[in-house]
Amino acid sequence: MRSTALSLCVLFAAALAHSGQASAQGREACTNGHTRLPPTVNLRLDNDLFGGQDQGYSNGVQLTLVSPNLADYTDDPCIPRLARWVNRHLDALQPEGFEQRNMIATFAQGIFTPTDFSRRELIPDDRPYAAALLFGLGYNARNGDYLQTTQLQFGIVGPSALGRQVQDAVHKALGDDTFKGWDNQLHDEPVFRIVHERMNRYSAGDAHNGAWGWDAITHYGGSFGNLTTYANAGAELRFGLRLPDDFGSTPLRPAGENTAPTRHYNTGDRPFAAHVFLTSDVRWVLRDITLDGNTFRDSHSVDKRSFVGEVGYGVALMRGRWKLALARYHRTREFDGQKQTPVFGSVTISRAF
Repeated sequence: MRSTALSLCVLFAAALAHSGQASAQGREACTNGHTRLPPTVNLRLDNDLFGGQDQGYSNGVQLTLVSPNLADYTDDPCIPRLARWVNRHLDALQPEGFEQRNMIATFAQGIFTPTDFSRRELIPDDRPYAAALLFGLGYNARNGDYLQTTQLQFGIVGPSALGRQVQDAVHKALGDDTFKGWDNQLHDEPVFRIVHERMNRYSAGDAHNGAWGWDAITHYGGSFGNLTTYANAGAELRFGLRLPDDFGSTPLRPAGENTAPTRHYNTGDRPFAAHVFLTSDVRWVLRDITLDGNTFRDSHSVDKRSFVGEVGYGVALMRGRWKLALARYHRTREFDGQKQTPVFGSVTISRAF
């Protein structure tokens, strides 16, 4: 499972790199008179140490690859061969009737730990040790200021997700104490979820054309699977210079890698732009394997709370092909008896090719 997911991500990355090389050679204009939007790579790192804690959602890393626009020219030779092959075999996930459609591939790991790192025995009143290793494929589909995203994610929760090894390596490199209770982590279990979200953007004028301005992005959707099952809704407010013509600066939600490549700049010539953002999300949670425990085997679990809210804020900086987003998130308690409200930070680096 791990080697297959990693291999697919490497192949997809190579395909996007090939696409980027073609772009550099002057192939921005594809068939039928369409202008090809560049592929984008996002690398995100989440860590609770950014929030002054070391517990709960302890660490996460996600690599996201967003293809050029696939709408109207699925068989165009300007689109990488691997992307075209995957595109043809994902008919069930493909939206129709949109002016812009982007394929998304993700590779991610998340690590979850209780508060007390020193206890080797199971801690009944705190969350289980858990790690998830995931691979995902999906689509963003856009018409004007409307975007919908659908992703299928699958992978594994348990020791095979390598949470203990990754956390121990990081803590030892930093000279920090390691967590002692990983022998009590959830058992290996294959997991999946289908995530779907819909977003609308409301803007005040053409703020992307060199002016200061603001916009607002609303979202609603949900997830279904043994990994997580929930319904969610929220919004993001942004203010700044040359706002990007996309759908948000906070990629924390599973469907949050929603930044369909912007339509209003030449990638290599984009001038400096910056904005601040405030985001919120509310969830009605029916299942979360990292709190409810294994689906088919007895394991440690806690009494999760059905409704969870989250507020985040941060800043995004853009120049040329690069974008950097820094954010901090505050979440309500996720289960009964949780000692602290979760606080963590996120760093996202993006590059268009």
